[in-house]
Amino acid sequence: VQLVESGGGSVQAGGSLILSCAASGLALSSTCMAWFRQVPGKEREGVAGIRTVDGSTSYTDSVKGRFTISKDNAKNTLYLQMNNLKPEDTATYYCAASDCPSIFSVPSKYDYWGQGTQVTVS
Repeated sequence: VQLVESGGGSVQAGGSLILSCAASGLALSSTCMAWFRQVPGKEREGVAGIRTVDGSTSYTDSVKGRFTISKDNAKNTLYLQMNNLKPEDTATYYCAASDCPSIFSVPSKYDYWGQGTQVTVS
């Protein structure tokens, strides 16, 4: 299994970015996925999750209304649309795959992780 993130970069506050996570070795159509982020010295934080059964999504409060998680099963790719970015969104962003934990935001419930992509908002 391999997860490869892309799309990170540096943007000004109020700007937008789209992160992508290309998956191989597993099918997104049958896997729950999530985006996490981490700042040095802090715990990894669950940002958004998407379930396979009904496509339902969950978000941490700080990104609700600004971020959207989605996936394209045909391309086996997960996305995170990030709008109205704020300096506090600065972090390394990771995609992760699991067998659908009841709470999306617990890192230990995820089996596979990407290498991360840096997002810097100034």
